[in-house]
Amino acid sequence: MSDLPYSPPRVWVWEKTNGGAFANINRPVAGATHEKTLPVGQHPLQLYSLATPNGVKVTILLEELLALGVEQAQYDAWLIKITEGDQFGSDFVAINPNSKIPALLDHSTTPPVRVFESGSILLYLAEKFGHFIPAAPAERTECLNWLFWQVAGAGFLGGGFGHFYAYAPEKLEYPINRYTMEVKRQLDVLDQQLGKTPYVAGQAYTIADMAIWPWYGELVNNRVYQAAEFLDAQSYRNVLRWAEEIGSRPAVKRGQRVNRNWGPEAEQLPERHSAEDFIKP
Repeated sequence: MSDLPYSPPRVWVWEKTNGGAFANINRPVAGATHEKTLPVGQHPLQLYSLATPNGVKVTILLEELLALGVEQAQYDAWLIKITEGDQFGSDFVAINPNSKIPALLDHSTTPPVRVFESGSILLYLAEKFGHFIPAAPAERTECLNWLFWQVAGAGFLGGGFGHFYAYAPEKLEYPINRYTMEVKRQLDVLDQQLGKTPYVAGQAYTIADMAIWPWYGELVNNRVYQAAEFLDAQSYRNVLRWAEEIGSRPAVKRGQRVNRNWGPEAEQLPERHSAEDFIKP
């Protein structure tokens, strides 16, 4: 790193060695880098993912649907190792040209429907099965307001704050301050809303909660970026109350394990093909 102030060049050039953590999987171009066939299991819903916050959103919803007895929501979940570049394989890129997890292929239709972007997958599944999204227009719109609020804020929290606070090759005051201010503003928005209603979009538990909890709920619980003290997370009491309630749900606990291949062994389930997978020794 140079001690001189940075002056942007006239034309930016990609320097592979200057990306900090995860630099090996970041690149300024799209498309497949290699041929790779994705596995297909026995269920119509085929999920290709990893248990990051965006991946967990979808597995929480699928486990909640199954907990309601929606057997058509049975799914196969296949591990995508993003640090090894699985998301740039030809079959994965065919489902998601943006090369990000999660990606879903629904084989219950002909031809199969591809669904990518976590918010889109949540909406697709909620509408497909008729659960966790209100039917009345006003309540449905409020749910979607908060779903898209999270989608719009993911870049600030994950790509901005998370990168500069936890993963950047050096700690820089300006970007950390800039993104911290915005993340705290978002936490305050959420805290004020949860001071009025038990769940984010109102009286009912919805896909809005499932989208927001893996990011902001786990942030205040110090499981995302280990930044709870830095952000003074204890001051967001309504968020903490909500985070604890959502996190105690059995389906949420199961959803957190799916496509997880790190941490304590009891919390891992790299692949999921049936409910029995959760109870295997």
